[in-house]
Amino acid sequence: MLAGPYATMLLADLGAEVIKVEPPGGEISRQVSDSYFASLNRNKRSVCLDLRSAEGQTKLGELVSDSHALLVNMKPSAIKKLGLTYQHLRRHNEQIVCVALTGYGLHGGDDPAFDYVIQAATGVAAMTGDPDGPPTLPGYSAADNSTGLTAALGLLAQIVSGRGGQVDVCLRDVMLSQLNYRAAAYLNDGTAPKRYPFGAHSYYVPAQLFPTADGYLALFITHDGFWRSFAAEAGVTGFATMAQRAAAREDVLTAVTAALAGDTAVNWERRLTLLGIPAAAVRSLPEALEATPDLVVQAGDFRLVASPIKIDGFAPEYRPAPVFQAAQSS
Repeated sequence: MLAGPYATMLLADLGAEVIKVEPPGGEISRQVSDSYFASLNRNKRSVCLDLRSAEGQTKLGELVSDSHALLVNMKPSAIKKLGLTYQHLRRHNEQIVCVALTGYGLHGGDDPAFDYVIQAATGVAAMTGDPDGPPTLPGYSAADNSTGLTAALGLLAQIVSGRGGQVDVCLRDVMLSQLNYRAAAYLNDGTAPKRYPFGAHSYYVPAQLFPTADGYLALFITHDGFWRSFAAEAGVTGFATMAQRAAAREDVLTAVTAALAGDTAVNWERRLTLLGIPAAAVRSLPEALEATPDLVVQAGDFRLVASPIKIDGFAPEYRPAPVFQAAQSS
């Protein structure tokens, strides 16, 4: 519903001709809401095929013979049963790239694997939230979106190779990959991740959310130069090196919290960013969208967030998501 459509929409935004294959009755995400479907399927065409029928399989073969790639976001048994693998489709096109986007891999079984389930299974939920509270899920579909990006990358890499073949991308593996330094700390040093208040970073201090006179501020001090500039602006003394700040985490956080209480989050953001210090007031999504009107585009009847990929000399055309047509025509 999200990972595969997001991957192919990114490609469509960049100029690829993307044909969405929908079953009789339409793709299930059409039932969520019109804006949900539009947000993941702009710039695509659509064709209705019953892949369980001989006629549907014939039409699929025709599409494959004239395409660079096929991306499928279904459970492994359905992908294999419907013949949506490279091994099955290479007879139509030896150069076709077949991407299987699944929960646990093309050969990993059919266990249900929606975004929240994967975040729970890979440790993301366990390391998110207040240390004295329950595990927490991020407020958006981090696993689905990340896997969509990864699938698009794998698809393009295999096309560039010129070999064709099967690409296997799954939500579980992508999320574990994105836990890179957390996983490495455990695998090599035996250090399991722990939660800190206000989402504090495990290495850098201070790097977390802080309460201010009005609102919360995200502050991310990663090296001593940032600290010197911040300390001078905020009137904090001591803790000159990264090692000293890590060793005296609680003392540093107490001093920084007291200093930041003297002004609002928005004012601190303005003051610190002028000094080149990474800081931002916590905003709601509506506030963030209002602050970035250049990233809001019109696609048919819907206002949507623009493609995040900018290429010199290329301006995406934002066309509406396809209307479902039951007849087998594109």
